[in-house]
Amino acid sequence: MFGRFMPTDGKFFDLFNQHAELCVKGARELVALMTQFDNLERRLHAIEAIEKQADKVTYMTVGNLHKTFITPLDRDDIHRLITKMDDVLDMMEDAAQTVSLYDVQVITPEAQRLAELCLGCTEKIQEAVSLLHNMNNSRQILEICEEVDRLESDADHVMHAALSKLFRDEPDVRNLIKLKAMYEFLEQVTDLCEDVANIIEGIVVENA
Repeated sequence: MFGRFMPTDGKFFDLFNQHAELCVKGARELVALMTQFDNLERRLHAIEAIEKQADKVTYMTVGNLHKTFITPLDRDDIHRLITKMDDVLDMMEDAAQTVSLYDVQVITPEAQRLAELCLGCTEKIQEAVSLLHNMNNSRQILEICEEVDRLESDADHVMHAALSKLFRDEPDVRNLIKLKAMYEFLEQVTDLCEDVANIIEGIVVENA
């Protein structure tokens, strides 16, 4: 009888959805930064603001874990999912700051494509997370996670080709170092999205 009065979910799925939406917003700002290459400071501040909002969502989620007696998913899975999603936005912020800190003067088509793949990954993560509240969606969720894996693989190919071109054609060593770092940060965003997808796949397998 006592259990009926204990909190049972802590609005975890709502918080997952809020965070996933912020990841997509951050990725859209990143794409705008890499494709339009204007209003640099404003776009950097926008990404930083989005990242801080996401930190608050992460903090609320972890706080709810401590207050909730019965959680809808395994506690470790909830913690791993929200913290890994937070890592995605942290890495996007790092990628954006690289443009400013390294004084990158020209954004290459390869960097633009990597940013677009980052956006694609976050949109798929948002889609998967939005279905996570109902395990009847398990097949669809797993298909979406496979799409994230495919996008991450595409990002690997883009980065490898970009690095090959960079070391072959870029005569300025400083510029080479700047662009290499930017490529790596962008590709790591997709790696982290794949990590999120893997966590979601594990949750589905355990609960479906």
